[in-house]
Amino acid sequence: MMSDPQREALAVLAEVWALSPDVRLGQLFAHLGFLGEVHLGRSLGYIDDDELASRLYRHRTELLARLQGTPNRASPPSGPAASVSASAKLPGTAPVAKA
Repeated sequence: MMSDPQREALAVLAEVWALSPDVRLGQLFAHLGFLGEVHLGRSLGYIDDDELASRLYRHRTELLARLQGTPNRASPPSGPAASVSASAKLPGTAPVAKA
């Protein structure tokens, strides 16, 4: 039997997917997995249903803001995986040339 948080997550997933018609379902799942790792420090398989619904609501808000042309006011990621792309320079990489 499906729980209320599962029903809610599936409903919001349908809304998010409708806002991204050019995105394949697998791409959306991969992106949700990335968001879970960045914001919660856990991969998609280890995120509770209510947390998944929360990530979906946040992603929906970001997509709606992008479609409406308003700035994204979401808080920056926190947790152990928050620095995934925060480094300006990774060790062993060449500096990026400016045009």
